[in-house]
Amino acid sequence: MLGPRDNYISWDECFMRMAFTIAERSKDPSTQAGAVVVNEENVVVGMGYNGWPRGIDSNDLPWDREGDFEDTKYAYVCHAEENAIYNANNITKGCKIYCTLFPCNECAKTIIQNGIKEVIYDNNKYGDTSAAKSAQKMFKLAKVKLRQYSCKRQ
Repeated sequence: MLGPRDNYISWDECFMRMAFTIAERSKDPSTQAGAVVVNEENVVVGMGYNGWPRGIDSNDLPWDREGDFEDTKYAYVCHAEENAIYNANNITKGCKIYCTLFPCNECAKTIIQNGIKEVIYDNNKYGDTSAAKSAQKMFKLAKVKLRQYSCKRQ
């Protein structure tokens, strides 16, 4: 009798791959980030990538990383985590979020305020920055579980 195959991917692998795939939609020339919000039944409720707010053409604002604040992307870009939560239409309470990058302090506030209970991230390349350290502090105080997971296959 034939049984189920045993070499299927885990939920973590599935959702992290999805985060990396949605990140490929980003038009940012230096950083492509993706995020996927998943409910307790392992159903995707929102996805997002880093980019401009809706309705703004990708050529209308600067993609530069250096210069005066208003002349850089940092004044305008919506992070992947923010967009995934916006796209989840207020059904994030008790969910977890899969992120290609560890969330910054601004995204940490959004994650906490929207009731997300776990953050699974792939890369923490900005872990030594004040933004990442502040995010870690807030997550700890809010009792949001943090877990690093790296994709096995992409």
